[in-house]
Amino acid sequence: MKRLQPPGWPRPRGYSNGVSARGRTIYTAGVIGWDAEERLVSDTLTGQLEQVLLNTLAILAEDGAGPEHIVRMTWYVTDCDHYSTHLREVGAVWRRVMGAVYPAMAVVGVARLVEPAAKVEIETIAVVPD
Repeated sequence: MKRLQPPGWPRPRGYSNGVSARGRTIYTAGVIGWDAEERLVSDTLTGQLEQVLLNTLAILAEDGAGPEHIVRMTWYVTDCDHYSTHLREVGAVWRRVMGAVYPAMAVVGVARLVEPAAKVEIETIAVVPD
C-alpha cells in the first residue's frame, strides 16, 4: 500500500489524501455501533464509533484482513458540529482501536441514518496484498 502525498501539500491529520494498493478487495456495508443482538451500545457518537470500528474489524477478519489493509472509509454522521467539537475524543477512539492506520476518508453529514438512534455509520474498503 502506498500513501499518496503530493509535494508541498500539508500532511493531513487523521487520514491520507489518497492510497494506492494491489490485491484482493473487501467491501463492508454501512456499519453502525450495535452489538451482536443489534442493540446500539451507546447513545454517544464516540461510544458508537468505537463499536463501529470493532464491528468493521470483525468483518474484515472474516477474510484475513486487519486495520492495516483499510484503504478507504466513508463516515456518515448525523451531527457534524458535534463531530467537529469532539475530534480529540474521536481521535483517541481511533488510535485505541485502529492504531496508526490512516486511510483515505470522507466524513459526510446526514439528516439521519436508517437506524434512527445511530449517530455514525461507516463503509470501508480494504485491500489485502496478493
